[in-house]
Amino acid sequence: MAVNLKEMANKPELLKPGHRACAGCGGTIALRQVMRATKTPVVVSCATGCMEVVTTIYPYTAWDCSFIHSAFENAAATISGIEAAWKILSEKKKVGEKYYFIAFGGDGATYDIGFQAISGALERGHRMLYVCYDNQAYMNTGTQRSSATPFGANVTTAPAGKVHRGKEQYNKNLTEIFVAHNIPYVAQASIHNYKDLMEKVQKAQEKDGPTFLNIIASCNRGWRVKPEQAVETCRLAVETCYWPLYEVDEGVYKLNYKPKEKLPIIEWIKMQGRFEQMLRPENKDMIDKFQAEVDRRWQKLLRLCGETA
Repeated sequence: MAVNLKEMANKPELLKPGHRACAGCGGTIALRQVMRATKTPVVVSCATGCMEVVTTIYPYTAWDCSFIHSAFENAAATISGIEAAWKILSEKKKVGEKYYFIAFGGDGATYDIGFQAISGALERGHRMLYVCYDNQAYMNTGTQRSSATPFGANVTTAPAGKVHRGKEQYNKNLTEIFVAHNIPYVAQASIHNYKDLMEKVQKAQEKDGPTFLNIIASCNRGWRVKPEQAVETCRLAVETCYWPLYEVDEGVYKLNYKPKEKLPIIEWIKMQGRFEQMLRPENKDMIDKFQAEVDRRWQKLLRLCGETA
């Protein structure tokens, strides 16, 4: 499926300018690309978090579509209820148009606090797309660790100091957890590859059932990168194979991008202040451990996709 760029460029913006996000915010880039690609009419449910706060500060809103703010933990439950209501009204011929349904949540609302509601919605089979903008910590409340936070990152609840050297656990592989739900479509995307991301939105919305899209979306304050480095940082996450671009369509794995030259993980971490302590000579073992885990996950994905190393 190819994205028609001319058609995308001429579509009205559903996420309007004038929101309060930081300059270079990866989350708003992700949301804008999703909303550019979505079919309409569409209803959006958004969990409490950065994107809800910056786009809907009362009495203003940046959304030019039907929008409902949910609590931190229940965006998926909210959108599944809306989808169920639409289905009943459609059966009773009280609504004529086919609506589409999207839920947005950050990694805190997706990997952690909202996981139960999302898993339940996927299991029930609601026709909805859940999108995680993964900025790898609880950025809205002060950069606390989440289960999406990478190994070694210096965050407020896993600080680097004399006793500890940052987060000591590897990030949860949530995409694979949702693949295990046997839903029609699951994919990973990055804000730097808008074409791939938008194609995945369109594929997801063709399915008559629940779908999930996990998007890496940089946070300049939490990752400690310059605003103009936001997209490049996400590109390097893909080039180092920390964040592979792939999809699982009706249970079939497909690798969407394979770097010609797989870069070492240090090329990604050295751009980010949150990994500064890992670059000290005495902490080289941390980089080696991180690299080994990235390599292990990459090799496993290659096998699942039927690709060679």
